[in-house]
Amino acid sequence: MKFSKYHALGNDYLVLDPADAPQMPNPAEVERICHRNFGLGSDGILYGPLKTEKADFGLQIWNPDGSEAEKSGNGLRIFARYLHDIGSVGSDSFTVETLGGIVTCQVMDPLGQIEVEMGRVSFRSDVIPVTGEPREVINETVEVAGRELTYCAATIGNPHVVFPMESVSKELACEIGPVIENLTERFPNRTNLQLLQVLDRNNIKIEIWERGAGYTLASGSSSSAAAAVAYKLGLCDGDITVHCPGGDIGIKISPDYDIFMTGPATRVGDFEMSDEVLG
Repeated sequence: MKFSKYHALGNDYLVLDPADAPQMPNPAEVERICHRNFGLGSDGILYGPLKTEKADFGLQIWNPDGSEAEKSGNGLRIFARYLHDIGSVGSDSFTVETLGGIVTCQVMDPLGQIEVEMGRVSFRSDVIPVTGEPREVINETVEVAGRELTYCAATIGNPHVVFPMESVSKELACEIGPVIENLTERFPNRTNLQLLQVLDRNNIKIEIWERGAGYTLASGSSSSAAAAVAYKLGLCDGDITVHCPGGDIGIKISPDYDIFMTGPATRVGDFEMSDEVLG
C-alpha cells in the first residue's frame, strides 16, 4: 500500500490515493497504520481525491483511532499540497467536499502559502452539538480535574470547546483534554479542545487536544475555532495570528464569522507499506 506523507506545522497525515488503494482500510487497519511504533505513524489518513458531484474533489479524513473526522484545516492544506504536487491543481482556487461541508482551497505557494476557506463558525448548541436548550454556548462552566473552568463552544464543521485562560500549557491540555473530549453527556459527538491565551489584539496562543488523535502540535480547525471565540468575546480583531506549538497559522474572520485560514504544508516523502504491518 502506497502513502505520501506530509506535515502541517508538525501535524502529520498520510495521503492514500484511491488510484493506489481502491478501498479505504477499515478502522482497525487505520489505527495500526497510524501507530507510531507498529505502523507508519501519523495523526490521520487523508483518503482522496474522490469523485463527487458537489465539488471538484472529495476527501475522507480519518483519525488515528479509526474514527472519521468531519473536517481538518491542516489536513485540507496537506491535501491541497498533494493535489498540486501530482498536477491536479495549479494556482487557481478549487473546492473540496468533506464530511463537514465544502471548502475552497488555493495553493498560492506550495511550500508555505496555502489558503483554505474553512466556512462559517457557529456557536449554536443545536449545531455544534451541545446538550441543553438551544442557545449560543458562550462563557459556560464545567467542572474538570477538581476545578471549575469557563468555556465557549463552536463548530466549523467539527465540534470545539475553547477555554480562555491567562496562560496555557501542554500539561493542562493533556490533563483535561481526554476528560472533555469524552464528556458525551454534554458533548454528544465528543469534541476537540483548545486552551486559549490572548496575547494582543492580533495574536493568540493555543494548546490543542484533538478528538481521536490526542495532543497535537497544530490544527487548522482548532485555530479557526479559538480565533473565532477570541473575536466573539471582543478580545481580538478579525486578523489573527494563531501561535500553535508547531508554528503559526493565519486566520481572517469576517463580521459573519466566515474563516479564511493560511499556512504551510511540508512534504515528507512517499512510503510503500508492507502487508506485514496489518498481519
